[in-house]
Amino acid sequence: QVHVVESGGGLVQAGGSLTLSCAAAGGMFSSYSMGWFRQAPGKEREFVAAIRWDGGRTYYADSAKGRFTISRDNGNTVNLQMNSLKGEDTAMYYCAAAPPTADWGTFGSQYDYWGQGTRVTVSS
Repeated sequence: QVHVVESGGGLVQAGGSLTLSCAAAGGMFSSYSMGWFRQAPGKEREFVAAIRWDGGRTYYADSAKGRFTISRDNGNTVNLQMNSLKGEDTAMYYCAAAPPTADWGTFGSQYDYWGQGTRVTVSS
């Protein structure tokens, strides 16, 4: 069982930056691929970014490309650096862990463990 906890959300002005962090405990975190998803009020959850267990491959949603960067350290933390934030980035952001498998990526169904979310609000 992997326990996932997000942090770093908050209120930021448009054009500003935030770094979200995801800490995981339990299981073999270093073997899990990790993803960030978000859900805005009244909308469905959507993929944001993902990173392979070894950090060797990343995926980004089109909306995140060029502005967001996902990374992981050698410990149990995955970060999402978000720059040039826009009003449409306002959402609850969730971190998720995918078990060791070749089939991981941009679909929520590929991830078994989810955090409670951290809220990001971008004011214009």
